[in-house]
Amino acid sequence: MVTVPHPTRRSSLPLALGLPLAVLTGLVLPVQGRINGALAGTLDDGIAAAVVSFTTGLVVIAAISLATPKGRAGLARIVPAVRSRSFPPFYVMAGAVGAFFVFAQSFTVGLLGVALFTVASVTGQTLSGLLVDRLGIAPGGKRSLTGLRVLGSVLTVAAVAWAVSPHFGGPSDVGTLLLPVLLPLLAGFLMSFQQAMNGTATVHYGTPLATTLVNFLAGSVVLWIAWLVKVAVAGAGNPLPAQWWFYLGGPLGCVAIGLAALLVRSLGVLVTGLGMIAGQLVGSLVLDVVIPTSGTVVALPTVLGTLLTLAAIIVATLPWPKGSFAGRSAAKGR
Repeated sequence: MVTVPHPTRRSSLPLALGLPLAVLTGLVLPVQGRINGALAGTLDDGIAAAVVSFTTGLVVIAAISLATPKGRAGLARIVPAVRSRSFPPFYVMAGAVGAFFVFAQSFTVGLLGVALFTVASVTGQTLSGLLVDRLGIAPGGKRSLTGLRVLGSVLTVAAVAWAVSPHFGGPSDVGTLLLPVLLPLLAGFLMSFQQAMNGTATVHYGTPLATTLVNFLAGSVVLWIAWLVKVAVAGAGNPLPAQWWFYLGGPLGCVAIGLAALLVRSLGVLVTGLGMIAGQLVGSLVLDVVIPTSGTVVALPTVLGTLLTLAAIIVATLPWPKGSFAGRSAAKGR
């Protein structure tokens, strides 16, 4: 019999360690986005790029899981946990949310640009992070909706918009991009729910390796079906490229999903998401400076907006003194 931990037990990972780790986790996402976007352009097929990303990620995480004792133990717990309904069975489909996000990333980055995609997905993720923590879906249980958490979330969205503002086009672009921007907005909104489901599953599997594997398996199945339908209707795109770096998107996704599933147990969904958002901005800034693409803009608002994002996370996470306005707001939410 497999013993599963109680789903609402919080991990003891301290904020001082967990938050920087969340930022480091977010650093990989701009690299993944750059790779998946380039692959989609090379293949002339956003769905095919998502299929490649998830399939390579599945192969990597399956190999790691089978090669390590912790991974094999986690794999042995998957079926018993699902059969015993230790958590809602549909949680195993959390990978479909990741598949949708990668698809949205591959399909819309070329149309919207990284800036607008980032603002839309961050807005959705921040709003749903507040909601998911309030509902208590994540393994850490319910977390109060305090004024500071709301303020930190609003500041984060504003800071991200400021940071990427040099990349925006003129007013005439707004109407044209309004409908496409709904895709990353929805993808970002669903990400918080995915992180909560993955965090709960990790508690029961005993390792994020098993959670990551289940995610990539579910996402790969969904994407392969979507791609086969697309091929039947519109035909295949270009052949796979020979350059090795086009296939790094999946392994990077393994890192992000596994660490996020581990972090939500200690930090909650909102703080984990805010930390990863800060990492995304820092990573995007570093990419634009070190490996710029055509039309890259590194302006003062980009740097200041990134710094403001880090400040917003501090507002949302620091334990303020009880006598302060911040402390009273937090106390009311308990």
